Amino acid sequence: MKAIMQRWIVDHPVILLVLFLVLSVLAAAGGKNLTFRGDYKIYFEEGYAPLNDFEEMQGIFNKNDNIAVLMVPKDGEVFTPEFLTLVKDYTEAAWQTPYSSRVDSLTNFQHTWSEEDDMIVEDLVLDPESLTADDLTRIRSIALAEPALKGRMVSASGEVALVNVTLQLPSATDNTAYVAEVMASVKALSKTFAEQYPSVEFFHTGVLPMNSSFATEGQKDMSTLIPAMLLLIIVLLAVLLRSILAMLATIIVLVLSVAATMGLGGWTGFFLSTGTINVPIVVLTIAVADCVHMIATMQFAMRQGKTRAQAVQYSVDLNWMPVFITSATTAIGFMTLAFSESPVFADFGILSAMGVMTAYLLSVTLFPAILMLLPIKVGKATNDSKGMARLADFIVARQRALLVGGAILIVAVGSLITKNQINDVATAYFSDATEFRQSVNKQEDTLSGSQSIDWALYSGIEGGVSEPEFIETVRGFSEWLRAQPEVDHVSTISDTFKRLNLNMHGDDSEWYRIPEERELAAQYLLLYEMSLPYGLDLNNQINIDKSSTRVTSTLKNLGSREIVDLEQRAQAWIAEHAPNVRMAGASPGLMFAHIGEANMHSMIISMAVAMVLISAILVFALRSVRLGAISLIPNLAPAVVGFGVWGVMSGEINLGLSIVTSMTLGIIVDDTVHFLSKYQRARKDGLDTEAAIRYAFISVGRALIITTVVLVMGFYILSFSSFRLNSDMGMATSMIIAIALVIDFFFLPPLLLWLDRDETDKSTIKNQSKGAEKLLEADIAETKGEIA
Repeated sequence: MKAIMQRWIVDHPVILLVLFLVLSVLAAAGGKNLTFRGDYKIYFEEGYAPLNDFEEMQGIFNKNDNIAVLMVPKDGEVFTPEFLTLVKDYTEAAWQTPYSSRVDSLTNFQHTWSEEDDMIVEDLVLDPESLTADDLTRIRSIALAEPALKGRMVSASGEVALVNVTLQLPSATDNTAYVAEVMASVKALSKTFAEQYPSVEFFHTGVLPMNSSFATEGQKDMSTLIPAMLLLIIVLLAVLLRSILAMLATIIVLVLSVAATMGLGGWTGFFLSTGTINVPIVVLTIAVADCVHMIATMQFAMRQGKTRAQAVQYSVDLNWMPVFITSATTAIGFMTLAFSESPVFADFGILSAMGVMTAYLLSVTLFPAILMLLPIKVGKATNDSKGMARLADFIVARQRALLVGGAILIVAVGSLITKNQINDVATAYFSDATEFRQSVNKQEDTLSGSQSIDWALYSGIEGGVSEPEFIETVRGFSEWLRAQPEVDHVSTISDTFKRLNLNMHGDDSEWYRIPEERELAAQYLLLYEMSLPYGLDLNNQINIDKSSTRVTSTLKNLGSREIVDLEQRAQAWIAEHAPNVRMAGASPGLMFAHIGEANMHSMIISMAVAMVLISAILVFALRSVRLGAISLIPNLAPAVVGFGVWGVMSGEINLGLSIVTSMTLGIIVDDTVHFLSKYQRARKDGLDTEAAIRYAFISVGRALIITTVVLVMGFYILSFSSFRLNSDMGMATSMIIAIALVIDFFFLPPLLLWLDRDETDKSTIKNQSKGAEKLLEADIAETKGEIA
């Protein structure tokens, strides 16, 4: 196959060029089928247990998709006529939000009290503009004593207030457009009131702003990071390859590789998201590595006197198998992401694997054909080869120190990997520069965290929520939640029952307790519900047949370990105190908390699978069990060292970082394979270990530096993403790739000198140099003869 392709490249470059251009365009045409999804649910597979609990709860009770509008007066005082007028007017206007089903605030809270034998139910604030000082004092005392308001709708200090808009979005697989519509409406509303009340700041948190941030940050990365990456590659290639035409040829292959990959994704039913949006960057960087090996070898051959045709054929001959091996192992690394618990990362892995193999195909067919047609010239020989030779001599001369010191350093830094902990903070997925993160931080500083867990308690009996025993269980559980350090606020129906019992007994504080009889509790509840205005019923807390209730706990902005720990303690409390009550916790934060840990476990399995497959490929390709075994060390060590460094830098492994090891395992094989393939070639041609190492450095060292620089810079571009899953993944990946080159240059050669040395090896440095240079000359002469 290789010989046939070499001949076609030399004899029919135009036909190859047209053929692969047409195929690339046909593949790229599938891009019209790509859509963008930005909601958080794309991170969870259908049937995922925490998602099932969430969906069940959403089906039994009213949906709780929401936008929370935090209002912060600059004077720090909520209980003024002007500010309460703002809250009341905003509350009334917010009912016009598309798909809104409920609006809750300080002003429309349904306050109850007794008046002779009647129970009065009405808005806490009716006419804010006419409030007297006594009225404001009364409202403050009620609001800061009411569990449903304090810490949820108004801060304990009375410095900020919140309006919560609950929405019922249309049922659809992709609700990105609905989210955008709602967010545009609410932001426009806030802007209008901000102009009327310049002394008040408005912030937006909740499920919909989080969904909106997933979408907007992903689209922002599409429009900024990918163009930035392409521009960076253009500059790097122009500088490192020292040829504008070589750079242009490479850019053509890069663009076609990305376009064909994304088009194939469109043809096969994939969609874009905050996860899969990284695929173009991955394909760009991998395609660059493939092309650089081809062009660097061609340039080297031309400097040695070959014609362009001879140099292209020589480059294809020398790189066909190493580039295939690195592409195959990289694709395997990405394909193992199919084991991921998150569908988004599975899609990312599959699309990236498709892109890697597409880039390989174009780099060994279309790219050489372009090189044949372009009048690429190279200047005089540079000092690159001499520099690589000096580096090889340095390493050989200090092999023992480098081997021992490198081993100690790898073990020492690698041991720091234990400092890492799996800990996802969902609210910290976005950088401090994003509007959503700023809103979350403001709410955390002034009112409460923005995370929550809904707890559904199922009595299993129609009307069971009125059973005193069940209400007591709800009360006990709610009080237990309030006592937990992770919890900022608890909204529970048991507080409503206690308040109604108080009202029905002349507001006597002695009666602020659970009703003792089911019939009485049911009557109170019925009377209260009949008095509530439209849209402010109890369907957000009680299901239709009144057999279940939902308790909502607002949490501090916690990590996944803390959230899961709270859930486990809550389950244990129910099991001990109410074994006959079924309870389930659910929320987006809880789902992300579970999937991070589950994904790490699945990635450990996938890494083991990838390691076995990659090792088998290397043994087969190198036709040496010894070299295959030796290659495991430089392939595994970079990730170990990289995560050891990460343990000191951060110590947090989030959902994005959980895939880095499996993803980079295939990428870092690139350096090892190219170095070992050149080393093995020299060994087979009779050179001893030291001379073979020198040959490997001279023949491929510059290309490895160029590809590593491009790969590191390419993935480092992701660190500028405002979406932390992407930025952390980019930072860690670029660091591991850089470490891989250092290990391949300074640890792998001493390792080879130790484990693959001939006992009879007596060569001197001078003889090694001559042997390596003669082999390079022989390579050139051999290719000239083939073409002739």
